[in-house]
Amino acid sequence: MTEQIKQIAERIKEIREISGISADTLASRLGLSKDVYINYESGETDIPVGIIFKIAELFNVELSVMLGGDNPKLRIYGVVRNGKGLKLERRRQYKYESLAFNFIHKKAEPFMVTIDPNHEGTSLEFNSHPGQEFNYVLKGTMMTIIDGHEITLNEGDSIYFDSGYKHAMKALKNEQVRFLAIVL
Repeated sequence: MTEQIKQIAERIKEIREISGISADTLASRLGLSKDVYINYESGETDIPVGIIFKIAELFNVELSVMLGGDNPKLRIYGVVRNGKGLKLERRRQYKYESLAFNFIHKKAEPFMVTIDPNHEGTSLEFNSHPGQEFNYVLKGTMMTIIDGHEITLNEGDSIYFDSGYKHAMKALKNEQVRFLAIVL
């Protein structure tokens, strides 16, 4: 696993231990088996963003703290210059860039997401997380699959959905896709 994944896992373990919650209890609250949770916390298995999001909510910690280790400090406004967001390259399929990592007490988490064209044999990575999500396609064409429903989105199209349902995105036409994702 990458160094970034191991650091995220270490932060999760530290927050859990400081809070006095056992791995068993946290696994149960997340709806996971203890073995799956221990693999995430050890840094041996990539942790889905949805799980990190749930952990951040359970411990009332900013998602950017879990992902990047730094506390956001800005309260009135936060500017993130082009290409300067907090980069999260955790999986081959998705590359995330947090666009509000420096703002404290956010009501939403905006991300720039890049999906490279699927390689033969690569399966989609589905995830789910509490809340809702808004996606706006800036470049390319993508297939969005939500609870088994397949929706094709082109440049300028958007979708708003209940992110508690299993969902995944896939680049189409053998072209890279870039979209704005806002998690609420």
